[in-house]
Amino acid sequence: MSAASENALFGMGNPLLDISAVVDKDFLDKFGLKSNDQILAEDHHKTLFEEIAKKNDVEYHAGGATQNSVKVAQWMIQEPHRVATFFGCIGTDRFGEILKQKAREAHVDARYYEQSEQPTGTCAACINGSNRSLVANLAAAECYKKEKHLDLDGNWELVEKAKVYYIAGFFLTVSPESILKVAKHASENNKIFCTNLSAPFICQFFKERLMEVMPYVDILFGNETEAATFAEVLGFETDDIAEIAKKTQNLPKVNTKRQRVVVFTQGKDDTAATVGGGVTMFPVLEMDQNKIVDTNGAGDAFVGGFLSALVQEQALEECLRAAHYAANVIIKRVGCTFPEKPSFH
Repeated sequence: MSAASENALFGMGNPLLDISAVVDKDFLDKFGLKSNDQILAEDHHKTLFEEIAKKNDVEYHAGGATQNSVKVAQWMIQEPHRVATFFGCIGTDRFGEILKQKAREAHVDARYYEQSEQPTGTCAACINGSNRSLVANLAAAECYKKEKHLDLDGNWELVEKAKVYYIAGFFLTVSPESILKVAKHASENNKIFCTNLSAPFICQFFKERLMEVMPYVDILFGNETEAATFAEVLGFETDDIAEIAKKTQNLPKVNTKRQRVVVFTQGKDDTAATVGGGVTMFPVLEMDQNKIVDTNGAGDAFVGGFLSALVQEQALEECLRAAHYAANVIIKRVGCTFPEKPSFH
C-alpha cells in the first residue's frame, strides 16, 4: 500500500482531450500539416477535430501537460485511487464528456470548471507512419476563472487537503491569479509548491508572471532548452546547466524553511538537480535509442514519476529514480500512455 492519501496531490492546468488516429498523406495535406510538427490550431483547422474523431481506430486520452503529470503520478501510485485532484476548464460538449470519462478511468479526481462559451480543448495527434503531427486547440482551457471555480468553498477545501501542488508554466497564460493563490497557500502552510518552465516562450513572453510566482516555488522543473532561455532572460551570463540551476535555486524565496530544489532534464544526458548547496548529475536509465517511439510526453511523465514519490515523502534521489523510470516507459509508447501497472520497485 502506498503512503499517499486521497487528494494529497493537487494539479491545475489546461485540460485537453487527446485525440489520436492514423491518417494518410491527403489528410495532412488537406490541413497543411507537417510531419512531427506541433502547432496551435488556426481557423482552417476547426473541422480537423471532428474529422479525426470519425476515424475507425481513434483513441482518446485525458491530456494537457499538468493533467498528464498527475495522471502518471496516479498510475505510479496505483492505490489508493484519486490521490491526485485536478482543476481546469472544459466545455459542456461531447468531447468534455469523453474527457471526464477518461479522467475517471485514470483514477484522477478531476473537478472541471464547465462553461458553454468555448468548446473543450483538444489536441489531435495525426499519426502517419512513424511520424505524428500535433494540433492543439486550447479553447475552453483558456477560460478558467478563479472566482467561479477555485474560490468556491467545496473546491478550495480540496486545495487545503493537498500536501503537494503542481501547476505547469503553461497556466501562467490563463490564470496567474489562481496560481498565486495556490502558491501562497502552500508557502504559508509549509507545503510543497512545484512548477515547470514548460516552454521557452513562457520564459520570454510571460517573464513577469513567472517571476511573480517564483518566490513561492519549492521545486522547479525544466529541460535544457528552457533552462538556457530562462538564464538568458534573467541575465545569468552562463550556459552551464549546473550553474543555471544553482543561480535559479538562489533566487528570492518566501518560505525559508524549505530550500528550493531545481531539476533540469537533458534528454538522454544526465539530469541536473540541486542537492543542498551543490548540483548533482543523475544519470537517466540506459536504453536502446531505437526503442524510442515518441518523446513527446517524456517531460510530463518525468514530473509525474517525481511527484508520485514526492507525495509519499520520499527522498530527492528516490523521486528522481521514479521520474527517470516513468519517462523511460512513456517514450517507448505513442502519446502519454502507459501499461496497466508499473514495474517500478
